[in-house]
Amino acid sequence: MKEYKNRIADKILSLKLESSGAVLIEGPKWCGKTTTAEQHAQSTLYMDDPENAEQNVRLATISPKRLLSGDTPRLIDEWQIAPQLWDAIRFAVDHQGGLGQFILTGSAVPAERSKIHHTGTGRFSWLRMRPMSLFESGDSTGEVGLGQLFTSPAQIDGQSRLTLDDIAYLICRGGWPQALAIRKDIASSTARNYYDAVVNNDISRVDGVARSSDRAKRVMRSYARAQGSQMSLSAIRKDVLTNDVDTFDADTLYAYVDALKKIFVIEDSPAWNPNLRSKSAIRTSDTRYFVDPSIATAALGAGPNDLIGDLGTMGLLFETLCVRDLRVYADALDGEVYHYRDSSGLECDAVVHLRNGSYGLIEIKLGGESLIREGIETLRKMANVIDTAKMKSPAFRMILIATGLYAYRTDDGTYIVPIGCLRD
Repeated sequence: MKEYKNRIADKILSLKLESSGAVLIEGPKWCGKTTTAEQHAQSTLYMDDPENAEQNVRLATISPKRLLSGDTPRLIDEWQIAPQLWDAIRFAVDHQGGLGQFILTGSAVPAERSKIHHTGTGRFSWLRMRPMSLFESGDSTGEVGLGQLFTSPAQIDGQSRLTLDDIAYLICRGGWPQALAIRKDIASSTARNYYDAVVNNDISRVDGVARSSDRAKRVMRSYARAQGSQMSLSAIRKDVLTNDVDTFDADTLYAYVDALKKIFVIEDSPAWNPNLRSKSAIRTSDTRYFVDPSIATAALGAGPNDLIGDLGTMGLLFETLCVRDLRVYADALDGEVYHYRDSSGLECDAVVHLRNGSYGLIEIKLGGESLIREGIETLRKMANVIDTAKMKSPAFRMILIATGLYAYRTDDGTYIVPIGCLRD
């Protein structure tokens, strides 16, 4: 039996089971939702089991209680096949009493909402899973905790074992659990297979609307080129049209992008809106990201050597990798990841903002002294425009880098941290 690699979501799921009757785990397919849920479940119903799928759907309509019977927490995998189970689970939570009764997981195809009559408020909680962070996959030593930085330690200690070539490989491999068991020279095939499934199948299955796989490829390729930017959808549409002989109106593009968001392929970063001393207008456009950088390399047809030969593109996709990891780590801290840009051109790659109001400012760089100095100056300017009379001062300033052996704190208090030694 394949050994289970612990996920940061394990801790979050345990807490949610202690505070709600049912937990719905969402996220892109192949990111490990079912496997993680199985570690916590005492009984399991696989709705899509080929031997019982038809019978399961019938029972969901005429006697859902039978499907829900079992030791708790009971995992209902692919629950969206019979969306009426949602109301049955809500009813069971209300009348059986107790917390942590059910875990629900599903594939890339959302449930048909017309068959759900109750929101689940007060009974359900939600957990977002993503592909593995470098710490979860064992590629980060985990010697520097993101949570640790919020306490502003005088010194930090960590050493990364990752080279630039390693980072290029990890961008292309992605955080897909099944890729970890594949030979290194073919591990990126997992991301390519995922990409193929999205453009050929999932983007149409999401809402039953037939969509062109060729156009899906063009949209994803344009989105890959927009990683880490606030490129407007109209600009992405123009980029798509350069390779599309037919018309491609704005509504059609929005429908493709919306479908990719529904199946968790795209996860843009919202704009951060702090109180400022300056009169600069905050740009409110979302920053474009895939949920995993390997989706971008698959869309571009790029491999590790291509990235090494084009460090500009690699820098953008490294940012996607870092944002993925920061989101995973921030979830464990009850935080969110944002992006900041204002009308003066001042930009901060990532802001981790916790529910208690604490926040950290982060610049993402491939590495090198000149880029690190540039990042330090950007963070200094960023900290200076925040009105600390109206909100807290930043808990920390960090440069997150690809290359560099050691994590350390500079004389001005900025943390320099290789992604290869970061954790939650």
